[in-house]
Amino acid sequence: MKNTIGLDKSKSELLAQKLNLLLANYQMFYINARGFHWNIKGEKFFELHVKFEELYNDAVLKIDAIAERVLTLGHAPMHTYEDYLAKSTIKPAKNVSDGRACVEHIVSGFQTLLEIEREILDLSDETGDEGTNAQMSDYITEQEKTVWMYNAFLS
Repeated sequence: MKNTIGLDKSKSELLAQKLNLLLANYQMFYINARGFHWNIKGEKFFELHVKFEELYNDAVLKIDAIAERVLTLGHAPMHTYEDYLAKSTIKPAKNVSDGRACVEHIVSGFQTLLEIEREILDLSDETGDEGTNAQMSDYITEQEKTVWMYNAFLS
């Protein structure tokens, strides 16, 4: 059986599940980055305040694109905070205001996102799903560079 875009239905369902896992983790990443933006303190305040805003603005666009990809595959995206908390590997970073600790959380979050994106990339390749494949490939390329930059900050 094929879905409306011509992909195997069972493989598309597995892709949608993995994309929902990515969606949950991205939502938690977004919430953490937003909290870091609001609560950052210290000598790197001005620099990091702006960087965290860039991160959460980018995350909100990716969250929408991931949810829309789930819909394109013929499935429903997760949409409750309860589901995000239950499924996400990234956990809320509560009361973190130290710049270094915030950046460490950001790097860790990206590592989690990259791991899931690579799993989705492999699965989308096996499925012949070029749309999801291209999306994940773009995310991975961008995030690997971002991780390098944030790790340079931590050095």
